[in-house]
Amino acid sequence: MDALRELILKTLDDDKAEETVVIDLQGKSSIADAMIVTSGRSNRHVSAIAEHVLSAIKAAGHRGASVEGRQSADWVLIDAADIIIHIFRPQVRAFYNLEKMWSTKPPEDKLVG
Repeated sequence: MDALRELILKTLDDDKAEETVVIDLQGKSSIADAMIVTSGRSNRHVSAIAEHVLSAIKAAGHRGASVEGRQSADWVLIDAADIIIHIFRPQVRAFYNLEKMWSTKPPEDKLVG
C-alpha cells in the first residue's frame, strides 16, 4: 500500500492538487487503510486530476479502481481498494469537511449522574 500511496501523492503533486491530506484509517474503519483528501481549483482541474490518478493506478497494475462523480467534477471519489481518494472543488470540500469527520478523536465516555 505504501507504493500505491506514494504513486497517488506524486500524481496529485504533479497535477498541482491543493491542500492534500492523508488520513490514516487503520483501526478506525474497515473500508480502507487510508483516505486522501485534496482539492482542484475548478471542475476542469478536479476532472483532470481524477483522470491522471486513475491512469497512474491502472498503469501501476492496480485493477478495479472505481470512480464516482466524474460528470459533475465537484467531488470525485476514487476507490482504489486500500486507499480512497476524494478530489474536491474548494467550496465543496469546505462544506463536507471530511478531514474533521475522520481525523478527530471520539469524545470520552462520560457518566451521567
